[in-house]
Amino acid sequence: MTTSQDALKVQVHHSSDDRPPSPCGFVIFGAAGDLTHRKLLPALFDLFRAQRLPKNFFILGVSRDSWTDERFRKEAKASIKEFGNTAVSKDFLSRLYYRSSDGTTSGFKELAIALHALEKRHKTGGNVLFYLAVPPSAFGDIASQLHQQGLIYPAGHTEAWSRVVFEKPFGRDLESANALNAELHRFLREENIYRIDHYLGKETVQNILMFRFANTILEPLWNRNYIDHIQIMAYETLGVEHRAGYYEKAGALRDMFQNHMFQLLTLCAMEPPAHFTADQYLDEKAQVLLSLRPVAQNQLDNFVVRGQYAKGTIGRKKVPGYRQEPEVDRKSQTETFVAMKLFIDNWRWHGVPFYLRSGKRLISQGTEILVQFKQIPHSIFASFRHQQFASNILCFRIQPDEGISFRFEAKQPGPEINLASINFNFDYKTTFHTKLMGAYERLLLDCMHGDRTLFIREDIVDLSWKFITPILKHWEKSKRPVALYPAGSWGPKEAMALIHGDGRKWRSYVPNYNIPTDGYGKEL
Repeated sequence: MTTSQDALKVQVHHSSDDRPPSPCGFVIFGAAGDLTHRKLLPALFDLFRAQRLPKNFFILGVSRDSWTDERFRKEAKASIKEFGNTAVSKDFLSRLYYRSSDGTTSGFKELAIALHALEKRHKTGGNVLFYLAVPPSAFGDIASQLHQQGLIYPAGHTEAWSRVVFEKPFGRDLESANALNAELHRFLREENIYRIDHYLGKETVQNILMFRFANTILEPLWNRNYIDHIQIMAYETLGVEHRAGYYEKAGALRDMFQNHMFQLLTLCAMEPPAHFTADQYLDEKAQVLLSLRPVAQNQLDNFVVRGQYAKGTIGRKKVPGYRQEPEVDRKSQTETFVAMKLFIDNWRWHGVPFYLRSGKRLISQGTEILVQFKQIPHSIFASFRHQQFASNILCFRIQPDEGISFRFEAKQPGPEINLASINFNFDYKTTFHTKLMGAYERLLLDCMHGDRTLFIREDIVDLSWKFITPILKHWEKSKRPVALYPAGSWGPKEAMALIHGDGRKWRSYVPNYNIPTDGYGKEL
């Protein structure tokens, strides 16, 4: 069953807050890098094309490469065509500029002079958004240099504003994250810092809150009394690709769980804030992380499984194992897959397990949150035991086909009493007939408005690392090798045992979102 505008009248309630952003300049450090060309420039152009950028703006790219304005514009045009699939306007390209910088004080002085000249030319009033698409090791030096040149200032200090966006990873563990925050706070106030997690810009991620707190039918059931468990899953068919150098030092736990997976967890489990303001919303997310049940070191292997992909087949194509990838240690114990069981010790969720799993080189691609409700306690039908009734399942599809599915039981037509599991499916494309705003578009727009709601606050970074760091230390000391799984599978068997031992099953709406499977492709 699929919703459509023919079957279900879509009534749109528009927000009263649709103000245009104030004039500003964008300064992108790492302008010659992959993130800038795959995500940032296409996102900025899509905002420009949708008339969501201010009329007065400019983009200044900065990196060590000896490019000119023309070279930067040429590269930007090619990137937007490749990743945005659209023609690029001359007006947009004319607002792109480039400066080479070697990271020295003299280089930043020249950058400041160029920036002030562009502010006057484009009448941006001194408002500037700095985007650090660079390795974390460069965060502190850039913040220091910007501070020395008077380019960053606290809110209310002047009529203009300055904001700095930091890409993940934000630290490698609790100690390094605390050190990085302390260094940045020498030059920046927390109100100037925007720690970005692009998952939070995805439409379906934002819709979790709307679905929970804008519908009276669901929220009374959203607790330990009606929900059996929740699964949060992120699958990738790709391997490490060109990121092997980074991935060898990071691994799946740092790369996916400390940020993306835990952010999805907090959205599922948080209490409703009194008002939807940034601080109250982030306070409730922090409370979820504060309530995570610590796991004793000698019990960690019963709650967390790490795996690594071996050679296998993806889409009939043979692919190498992780240890055969370029720049990877042939004896590497770096995890490319993690499955985790955790509990939240509060009144709403006491006793409800949350199962998280994420990995590379799996059989399918997708991100989803699956909420399984408890089975009925008693069957009134003589021909059916209550165990024969399938549990209701609510599934948030984060990507690639954004939407929401709900499974319920219904009678099959005919004289006999036969049951069927029906899937009610909503997806954005067929319901709203519109292209969804990309995650980076939404988050860049929020930056311009000074809205920190969808960004990561310092205490949330600390709390997530506080839970993750003991696991990392345990693995460093553990003699248990990483569990291997063939590329093109659903991960190591040990991960299946993590949930099967509780009498439950991994379930997924991937690859066919209308048919839940048990994690190995077997229909349920």
